[in-house]
Parts: sequence; C-alpha cells; structure tokens
Amino acid sequence: MAYHLLRGLKTYHNIQLSAILLTEGRLAEEIRKLGVEVHVVDERKTSFFNILLTIRNILRKWPPDLIHSHRYKENILAYLISRFVRRVRLIGTQHGMPEVHGGKSSLRQRLIIKWNFFVLSRCFHHSVAVSRDIKATFVKQYGFKKKKISVIHNGMDIPHISPNRHKAEPFVIGSSGRLFPVKDYPFMVEIAKVVREKKSRVHFQLAGDGPERPKLQAVIEQYGLDNGAFVLKGHLENMSAFYQGMDLYLNTSIHEGVPMSVLEAMAHGLPVIAPKVGGFPEIIDDGVEGYLITERNPKAFAEKCLLLYRNKALRQEMSMAARKKVVQSFSIENMAEQYYSLYLKVASNR
Repeated sequence: MAYHLLRGLKTYHNIQLSAILLTEGRLAEEIRKLGVEVHVVDERKTSFFNILLTIRNILRKWPPDLIHSHRYKENILAYLISRFVRRVRLIGTQHGMPEVHGGKSSLRQRLIIKWNFFVLSRCFHHSVAVSRDIKATFVKQYGFKKKKISVIHNGMDIPHISPNRHKAEPFVIGSSGRLFPVKDYPFMVEIAKVVREKKSRVHFQLAGDGPERPKLQAVIEQYGLDNGAFVLKGHLENMSAFYQGMDLYLNTSIHEGVPMSVLEAMAHGLPVIAPKVGGFPEIIDDGVEGYLITERNPKAFAEKCLLLYRNKALRQEMSMAARKKVVQSFSIENMAEQYYSLYLKVASNR
C-alpha cells in the first residue's frame, strides 16, 4: 500500500516525498525506482533508541511538514520524533485490527497496542482507517474523535488482463496472505474437504508464508488433501500469474480491513467468497462481485464455491463486476487524491 500511495502522489508536483523504512528489501528498491528518496534504518541491527536518534538526525537535515506512518512501531517512533521537529504534523493509517499471534497476547503486546492507540487518538493530528468498520470500532472502543479520523480505502494498480481468458482444467480456488491465526486458513482446508467430497476436480492453492504453515500442512494431511488437492505455494514474487491461474478467490479471515489481496484478486477478474466481517461489505456486494457468508460454517462457504463451479455464466458475470468495482472505486489515483487532500488540510492547520 505504501508503494502504491507514493506512486500515486508522484503525480502531484507541489509536494516533495521521501520515505524512511526499517528494513532494506524489495519495497525500498521499488520506491527508489519511483525517484523517491529512501532512508533505511535497519531495525534488525539497531536498537529502538538508536533508530530514534538516527531518524531524528535525518529529519533535522530535511524537516518535513508532515509525517505519515503505518504501523505500531512506526507510529510510536513518529510521535517521539515529532518532539524534536518543530511544527510537524502527524497522520497515521491503521490497516486492520490488532492481531494476537498464537491466540494469546503477552503483557508486552498489550502494552504496545494500548500505547499505539493512545498515541494515535491523543497525539496524532489525524488518523486514517481503511474501512468504515475500523473507524467505527476505533471511535467506540478506543476513544478516537470522529472528526480526527477519516476513511480512505486502499488503492491498487489495475493489471492488464485479457477479458476473454480461457483457463484449462482443473478448477482452482485460491487465497493468499500471511499464514497467521487471524487469517484462519485451517478453516479454508475444512471448506476444501467439503468441496472435494462433492467435486474432486476442484483444487485449492494458498500463497504466502508464516508461522502457521506446519499446522496447515498437518490439517491438509489429516483430511487427505496432500495429494495435490490443496497446495501451499509459499512466498511468490509473481502474484499476477498466481491470480491468473485461479477461477475463484476465497477468504476465511476472522477479521479484515480492506485487504490488498482481495482487491488484487478482483482486479484480475476473480469473484470472491468471504465472511461478512470487517471491511468486506465495503468491497463486495453480496451476489454481485461474489458472496458474503454470515455463518462461520464450512458447508455454507462450500455451497457457494460449488455454485460458481457449476455456473460458468454466473461466474463470468461476477468476474466482470469484480474488476469493474476495483477500477471504479479502488484505484491508486482515487486513493492518492484522497490522501493528497487530507495532507493539505492537516498541513494548513499548523
């Protein structure tokens, strides 16, 4: 999302952009290709205190009017650094609800989450939620003021795909994301089991990596799907090819904001089946671009998967609707325009 935003903002010639990242890697390389100055302070080799000092020194040389941060650690750093940079304004984007890995939160995790929301709600000049659902939760549960939090949906680059692509068998249902508990991919395996009992020609693929992989592999083997019926693809560089090899996208998250993976799938013309939680109702109209499932029951999800498997005409209709929705409402240009307007508004209030 950060790359897409910077790319969109590059079209506005009256603002100067730079990025500070805490790791060197592909994101840094891609941002540099945009012609945006990148400073990397490696969090793997540097203590929190030294990260703070290094960023402070960078910003003292080039004092910004506005700092836009995106994660817990970065939000806290942005606030602390703002104490040393005169009149700088702070904006933070919250991309989802707090994730507790392993089902339980440590004291450290709870303190970080609590401090992050305190800093965002009390010390930042404005916050952005990527869905109306997240905004409502922050206002109700974390004390955010409505006038200091906006909703800006994520935007993405629209891929060029053939409108009449023909994919050979088998029928593939897929998903992508970090293999973390909040994504509940074992539930996806349960859905696959139900579908395969009805139609053995349907295959499942999951792209991504994370700590849940061993658990997932065990569930796949337990259900006898380790014969190629359910494949863990791991980390993939070419996600476009992954989406183009699918017929249907399936999300099983317990909670989501507006996930880029779902937008990417829709932009590639894939109907989406997802739980009716979080920001999904803001992306998908039930029965138009896919289906929203209210009950967390694998049979309910499997029923819609099989419906779209059997009904090619409906699948193609939803495919066109899904791509149209992203083109009209979730483009980089739409997102960048809204952030640009917010930047000007917040900066003018200094």
